[in-house]
Amino acid sequence: MQKRLLLTPGPTMVPPEVAAAEAQPIIHHRAPEFTPVMKRVQEGLRYLFQTKNPVVILASSGTGAMECALTGVCSPGDKVITVEGGKFGERWGKIAKTFGLNPVNVPIEWGSAITPEKVKQLLDENPDAKAVCITHCETSTGVLTDVKGIAAIVSKSNALLLVDAVSSLGAEELRTDEWGVDMVITGSQKAIMLPPGLAFLSVSERAQKRAAESKCASFYFKLSSYLKNLEKDTTPYTPAVSLIMALDKALEMIRKETVEKIWERHARLSSAIQAGCRAIGLEIFSQSPSHVVTPIRVPEGIDGEKIPKILRDELGVTIAGGQDQLKGKVIRIATLGYATEFDATTGICALEIAMNKLGYKFQVGAGIQAALKELMK
Repeated sequence: MQKRLLLTPGPTMVPPEVAAAEAQPIIHHRAPEFTPVMKRVQEGLRYLFQTKNPVVILASSGTGAMECALTGVCSPGDKVITVEGGKFGERWGKIAKTFGLNPVNVPIEWGSAITPEKVKQLLDENPDAKAVCITHCETSTGVLTDVKGIAAIVSKSNALLLVDAVSSLGAEELRTDEWGVDMVITGSQKAIMLPPGLAFLSVSERAQKRAAESKCASFYFKLSSYLKNLEKDTTPYTPAVSLIMALDKALEMIRKETVEKIWERHARLSSAIQAGCRAIGLEIFSQSPSHVVTPIRVPEGIDGEKIPKILRDELGVTIAGGQDQLKGKVIRIATLGYATEFDATTGICALEIAMNKLGYKFQVGAGIQAALKELMK
């Protein structure tokens, strides 16, 4: 028998209480008994997003919410600035191109983050841009982007700020209204502690006005339809009822812990992972590390694709490997959502065992000691 531990940047572990809520008998989405659930969920999402504005619920992955955001506030031919600092940042430009928008793709070296100053330059060069699309945490590289600083720039322009916070919302500080972010996107399978299947999108007053003018072709992901139905605490199409029941419980747990303490917990756990890795001579890939996921450079002479395989198949610990140009060059460990100090130290312990099996030379136990010291500060 082998216990399993999920330390990936999504899907993440689901609390037993949340899994039990999802297993409740199904109820009809138009029945009166579902309305209070939708009202509670909307209130909880607004708390999590730190917004007073509506939060749309979609039966999709985070990519669906990205599509809904872009098509919901833009029209064919509109210029949009898309920041490409990794695999997921590149998705903004691909969506824009698919729907006939005019993307200004801004490549950023993988491992680096765009600065507010660079965004200001881009807006000065493209004053007709309708939107700026960025990624809060680029999960492929572990880079955290300065959303607060960028929002201060974009909010003074005619462009809307669209933020992919699919992996970061609930793990990193993000104050939607206070910072002036127009649209924030996240997914259920990350810090919200749910199975995959739901996506969420907050919509500012500026974005709501733009949604009424959008001419992009869309049916299922038509933003204005979701906003209109939210006024009646419902959705335009059949929602993922069981997942929303689970969401109700997860949001209750989030509010009980408080979002500030959740941010602190993610910071503490990721700091322990990073300290443990550095203690055994491993280098953190990101120049601007997030608390969502820690990308670790694979040392010379070590097969980077074997590390996740040993951890998963022999030790029962699942982590993520590198993507695209980083395949075999980095591994990624996340303590996201329903994760504790024990999960972080178990992850470092498993990593030490795997690296030892692959012939990597280091002081055995140094990583675990460093992680514990970080957790005990």
